[in-house]
Amino acid sequence: AKMRTLFHPSTGQVRVKGVTSSHNVVLHPWLKEEIASVLAALPEPKQERALQEERALWECWQAGLSVRLSLAEELAPLRMLLILDNLAGHKSESLVNWFLGNGVMPLYTPGGGSWLNMAEPVQRILRRRALDGQHPKSGEELISWLECVARAWDREPTPFVWGGKRKARRDRARQRRHALGGSGACTLRLVSYRRTAQRERLCA
Repeated sequence: AKMRTLFHPSTGQVRVKGVTSSHNVVLHPWLKEEIASVLAALPEPKQERALQEERALWECWQAGLSVRLSLAEELAPLRMLLILDNLAGHKSESLVNWFLGNGVMPLYTPGGGSWLNMAEPVQRILRRRALDGQHPKSGEELISWLECVARAWDREPTPFVWGGKRKARRDRARQRRHALGGSGACTLRLVSYRRTAQRERLCA
């Protein structure tokens, strides 16, 4: 059993579909259907932007990337940023063209950087809530539990924020430490340095 997930960090809303296969023929139709539903609920752009302004808006999200998408001459209004894992199936030409044609900019996490995709932590939360202390007898039962937990989550969703309270605690802890020679290492107290005789003479 696998869990297809589309997560909106700023609201905490999650869309989950349990499946027994993650092949493109299963993933892509579901992804298109869910994204189309999200776009339909968004307000229409208030006014059409000039072509150059629209292109600059798309291109600014590709600044600094080693591999950039090929943008068409005429671009749809940019309406959504979609963070995806760096998998070959997420980069198929037909899927990417569908994204661009519907005003969706796909952005891919770097290799080994799936933790940058906030869908990963919310999946872990849902899995724990569904499976801790449970012993499913079949894939269908497991899928029903996962989807049920996702529906319960959406009744009181928790928004995700980069950094948040944990980062603030780490920052405060680091401020109480002392960096060593500009390196990443630090100490809990200042390191005292003995003055050499030469330095004593210079100071005198």
